[in-house]
Amino acid sequence: MKGAKSANYWQIDHELKNLCPSKGAEVLKSADAWENIPWAREYFKGKPKEGYFIWVKEQTDSPIFSCVSISSDKIKQEMQNLLVVEKGLQVKLQGTCSSLQPSKGGIHKAQGKIILKDKAFLQYDHVHSWGSKNVVWPEYDFILGKEAKLEYSYKMISSPKDIKVITKVELAEKASCILKLAADCRLIRAEMEDSVFLKGKGSSGQINLKIVAREGSKILARSIISAQAESVGHLDCQGLLVDPGKGKDQPVLKMAPQLDCRNSKAQLTHEAAIGRISSEQLDYLRMRGLSEKEAIDLVINGFFAA
Repeated sequence: MKGAKSANYWQIDHELKNLCPSKGAEVLKSADAWENIPWAREYFKGKPKEGYFIWVKEQTDSPIFSCVSISSDKIKQEMQNLLVVEKGLQVKLQGTCSSLQPSKGGIHKAQGKIILKDKAFLQYDHVHSWGSKNVVWPEYDFILGKEAKLEYSYKMISSPKDIKVITKVELAEKASCILKLAADCRLIRAEMEDSVFLKGKGSSGQINLKIVAREGSKILARSIISAQAESVGHLDCQGLLVDPGKGKDQPVLKMAPQLDCRNSKAQLTHEAAIGRISSEQLDYLRMRGLSEKEAIDLVINGFFAA
């Protein structure tokens, strides 16, 4: 993958290709962090088999990159990843998970925990690109301290056979988060669960979920914002059905937004919609020289960009 050789953490199948610390940040294999950094053990679910540990101790001048790929058949990755950002630091993390051989099947299982200490800021851009035979189970927990801020962007640009994505965020006093989750789905069985728990007074959270369901896709998306203190939250779920198909190839998209308010001073709002590409849109674009596929791709790109 382009740029992988310069990644701070680069793994293919079970082989570690590159491990490079960054100025201000310690980068280790999770197994080594378990052995050598006692306090890190409380964040892992048992001794890690593989995965990365990134501890940002001082302000970094450049983004941190991680790259994890599957290249062989019948591989099962079991990642445990841990990122800790110390108080007041601002960090950018770019992560990619992918299949280098789309015709081969493998399993990618990842449990990640991201800890932002008080007043820390993290911008995390996370991209998935899989082959049609992969099975993928990522689960990420974000723990935000007082006045910490998170901007998390997740994009699935090509579909595995099966995926279950779980994203949870817990926010302390005056902490804030923006989650932008986007998935382009084809011939996939998918479950997406994203949750924001507003535990601290003055915290705020926003979820923007966009899903395109193409032929053969069976998708269930659950989103929840739970206010347990005086706080503000907004949930926006948007779906687009493409390639209607027939029988088993007909896409199914179920979206289940939920607001859970447990404090009388909290303010929670949501909007949700599932639509389709109209024939008028396609006709308009085709009259201007685009093929049907080009017209559909253009509409979808606009849907994700809006």
